[in-house]
Amino acid sequence: MILYNEIVPAVNQVETHPFCQRVEAKKIMEEYKVQIESWGPLAQGKNDIFKNEILSTIGNQYDKTVAQVILRWHIRRGVVAIPKSVHKERIVENYDVWDFQLSEEDMAAIDSLDTGKPFIDHKSVETVKRLYNITIHK
Repeated sequence: MILYNEIVPAVNQVETHPFCQRVEAKKIMEEYKVQIESWGPLAQGKNDIFKNEILSTIGNQYDKTVAQVILRWHIRRGVVAIPKSVHKERIVENYDVWDFQLSEEDMAAIDSLDTGKPFIDHKSVETVKRLYNITIHK
């Protein structure tokens, strides 16, 4: 998209979380000065992410929840992460990530969770049609 337009997008929102880290895509966005923003920063709770042993162990070291660890990981990577919640206590918890730092070992452990596979295949015709119907025909 950048190569065929005069105006470069400022932000690109893509599915990224510990299970789908988009390492190469992030490098390209950085090269073109496009800010990566996480769609589904907490993996939509899939794959039992909130019970993940690696994330739980890291959280226990800092007296933080798995969600807080993930959000801090996004921040450390330079990824904008705006988690969705309608629960006041979770909104407050999601903001309470500024009083700890993840170590290089923590980052490497979280990096090891990357499967490289998104939960939603945006290249699938069926997915595109479903998303179109959700957004256009509410």
